[in-house]
Amino acid sequence: MGLAVPTRSKALSALETLAIGTVGGLFFLLFNLPGGLITGAMAATGIAAIAGRPLSLPAHVTQGVLVVLGISLGAVVSRQLIQHVSAYPLTIFLLALATFCSTFGSSVYLQRIHGWDRTSAFLAGSPGALSQITILAVERGADLPAIAVVQTVRVIILTAALPMLLALTGVAPASSPGLATAAASPLGLFELVAGSLAVALLLRMLKFPASWMFGAMIASSVLHGMDLVEGGVPAWVRGVALVGVGALIGSRFARMRPKVLLGHINAALGSFAVAITVTAVFVTLIVLTTQVHPSDIMVAFAPGAMDAMLALALTLHIDPIFVGAHHLSRFVFVTIATPGIVHLFGRPQDDVDD
Repeated sequence: MGLAVPTRSKALSALETLAIGTVGGLFFLLFNLPGGLITGAMAATGIAAIAGRPLSLPAHVTQGVLVVLGISLGAVVSRQLIQHVSAYPLTIFLLALATFCSTFGSSVYLQRIHGWDRTSAFLAGSPGALSQITILAVERGADLPAIAVVQTVRVIILTAALPMLLALTGVAPASSPGLATAAASPLGLFELVAGSLAVALLLRMLKFPASWMFGAMIASSVLHGMDLVEGGVPAWVRGVALVGVGALIGSRFARMRPKVLLGHINAALGSFAVAITVTAVFVTLIVLTTQVHPSDIMVAFAPGAMDAMLALALTLHIDPIFVGAHHLSRFVFVTIATPGIVHLFGRPQDDVDD
């Protein structure tokens, strides 16, 4: 089997996607807008995709972006960041409860207000684990385009709104928790890349979620935590990765027809409002009863995609260990619980509940 070579059209599409994302990211960076590179790239590619541009990124580019993101996240690891690990069991339990409540609330809203069937409503309200949600939607005959609109709009809003919310409320950390701005030596970079790819491929063989990003993050964390490597990837490489993540999120709209998007936008916004309100109750409870920084909790509990939320953690100088542990936990929770819940409650007779 030979290595698949991208066609000329796919290569041009990828270049256009990255070019538009770069312009948007630099615009946000230039004017010091919240979210910087990732939010600017997402906004620019999202607008272009809705306007009809066939934007996309090939798998190997996406994987490379996630590996760089993982290396950069691992470079932030320090002993200080692991000091409040004791808070994890409590907050992870509350995260699972918040996930269930927000999913249930969004599902009820979509059924009662927009007349969705139970299966489609529940799958649309489940945060994260999009690939598993898509498979279940196909298997159960759910409304896949509608689910995709609700899921995508939620990620877009969160990625754009969280940096702005943290800036307006003033709860974002004032300084970076040790982000490696200096580039590692050539040998150090080789060790980081080689170790990251090895662990990522191992996790991929084990069917571990988000293996490229978490594999790189684990390898980088170990190398930095044991003082085997100093520094991280060059700043411009990290910037390219953030643009890539933003462009990847924004380009999701390229697969949606404007008619489908407009037809489900009210459902998407309404279900998002329900989910974020429920989540806000849990975030407030934790902020008032624990010593964990509010910005860490807000990003860790945000019902968005793992790659987007961890990229925001890197951009906003938020504890990546805490955020990563919680988003991974939610991914596992949703992956394990969703099929059973859909089997029990998302029955084929949904449409005859009159």
